[in-house]
Amino acid sequence: MALGHLSSFAHAHGKEFRKGGLEIEHIYASATAPGQPHGAVFIQRVKNKAGTADRLIGGRAAVSKTVEVHQMVMDQNVMKMREIPGIEIPAKGRVSMDRGAPEGYHLMLMNLNRPLLEGERFPMTLIFQQAGEVEVEVEIVKARAGHSRKH
Repeated sequence: MALGHLSSFAHAHGKEFRKGGLEIEHIYASATAPGQPHGAVFIQRVKNKAGTADRLIGGRAAVSKTVEVHQMVMDQNVMKMREIPGIEIPAKGRVSMDRGAPEGYHLMLMNLNRPLLEGERFPMTLIFQQAGEVEVEVEIVKARAGHSRKH
């Protein structure tokens, strides 16, 4: 009984978290300024070693009211962010949700309870369609100069 319970949690390996066939490599958030309502979370790489596709469909974090899945897209030569229903993680494949990756995928922490301070960490739950909930720890890193995540 206890073994089954323990196997339902992701196992951390440095900056990597695993559950089933999923591997989440280096999950981090950009530091925010006081009063900034939203924050962005990025994942260097999500690997799916399983034989079936999975989908990242959301998350939860105590630092914000809600967590949304977003993508940056070009619309008439203007970069815009939009909420999307999920991110497909192909079977035996990988997806980059890294800051600056061409796909533009990221998670948005909506209505922050407090500023995200560089050097701190916070727990977060990622929700996948097949794998279910994956508990991770998010590292807060320096925000890029000139980038604002306003919606």
